[in-house]
Amino acid sequence: MDDAAFSNRPDLSAYWMPFTANRQFKADPRLIVGAKGLFYQSEDGREILDGTSGLWCVNAGHGRVEIAAAIQRQVLELDYAPAFQMSHPKVFQLANELARMTPPGLDRVFFTNSGSESVDTALKIALAYHRARGEAHRTRFIGRERGYHGAGFGGISVGGLVNNRRAFVTLPGVDHLPHTHDMARNAFSRGQPAHGVELADELERIVALHGADSIAAVIVEPVAGSAGVLPPPQGYLKRLRELCDKHGLLLIFDEVITGFGRLGTPFGADFFGVTPDIMTLAKGITNATVPMGAVISHRRIHDALMQGPDAAIELFHGYTYSGHPVASAAALATLEIYERERIFENAAALSPVWEEMVHSLRGRRHVIDIRNLGLMAAIDLAPRDGAVGARGYEALVRAFQAGLLIRPTGDTLALSPPLIIAEAQIGRLVETLGAVFDAID
Repeated sequence: MDDAAFSNRPDLSAYWMPFTANRQFKADPRLIVGAKGLFYQSEDGREILDGTSGLWCVNAGHGRVEIAAAIQRQVLELDYAPAFQMSHPKVFQLANELARMTPPGLDRVFFTNSGSESVDTALKIALAYHRARGEAHRTRFIGRERGYHGAGFGGISVGGLVNNRRAFVTLPGVDHLPHTHDMARNAFSRGQPAHGVELADELERIVALHGADSIAAVIVEPVAGSAGVLPPPQGYLKRLRELCDKHGLLLIFDEVITGFGRLGTPFGADFFGVTPDIMTLAKGITNATVPMGAVISHRRIHDALMQGPDAAIELFHGYTYSGHPVASAAALATLEIYERERIFENAAALSPVWEEMVHSLRGRRHVIDIRNLGLMAAIDLAPRDGAVGARGYEALVRAFQAGLLIRPTGDTLALSPPLIIAEAQIGRLVETLGAVFDAID
């Protein structure tokens, strides 16, 4: 490659990159300098098909002029308003729009700046709710193995990815349900696996161990995303809902990935027909243009805290940038695009095509499992002896060189393209992956 293509590359040493092997990356960097529609542009001018919606977040595609214009107008009109004891009109408008989209009863919105903050906020709200009801002894949380709930101390504690937990202190009073990935019975599942609903009944064992009156909430992703797209077994989420109701536990859905059309519906709750008590959102809420997150609570949870003197702060929690004016403007423009262009409906219509094409990779070299739901999929590659994750990383590098962005988690490759993708681009994605697998040792 001509060195002139990299003449404008900055010094890479100062930036400490998140969730990245920094030394490995800086020895052979993959820098992106532009984006439009379904494609990134690499620093050497190549077109890179975005097979991951950035990080599960650019649902409406890149470079949306309407969102950029809304951001520009807002910065010039009102760049910031204090979030405590003050506010601005657009954040109330946005809260109303979200309440209109969410399942009935979930209509009280608390704004954050990320999925990690949304999870920690949801956990705090759950504790505050039980305390307000006179059950302050409900302090325990139940997460799930192979769950990812962000990088805050609350999120890593209820999360179930070992590498996110082992280096840091986690909160006490947390237990975990078993994960639902059963390759022996459900390999190459199309949609929800047939086997595993009984795994939800492990909640009964945990309740028996700790006592229901010690547990505040259960938190799960409707579809575990960062662990490698693990769709729930048929009936699993409904069973969890029944058990939470039986024992008086709140059910929290982490919809940071499944929210805003990834499954062809507004939220995973809609797709599965299961309504949680609290829902966490982020990523697609602004099409990733400005950081923002939200927690949607059932009205009864909110109302339980609205007590005491009128001047009393009901929830001692919040962020400097909660409901930021620019993020609010970006989110309103994003929601308008979703509705006007029927983007969720496009995802639903393309899901069968996506399923068929992704599963056409069955039988290719190293492929040991494929899973899909909505416009999500994961492909497991057989690990190399003594080098778990090496094959997945090589797939990332080779795919990028071939013009495709994918996301490896160990030897699992996750796929989640922008929801504006068409059949031709799905074909290109799958063809590129097949060639990558053929080239990997």
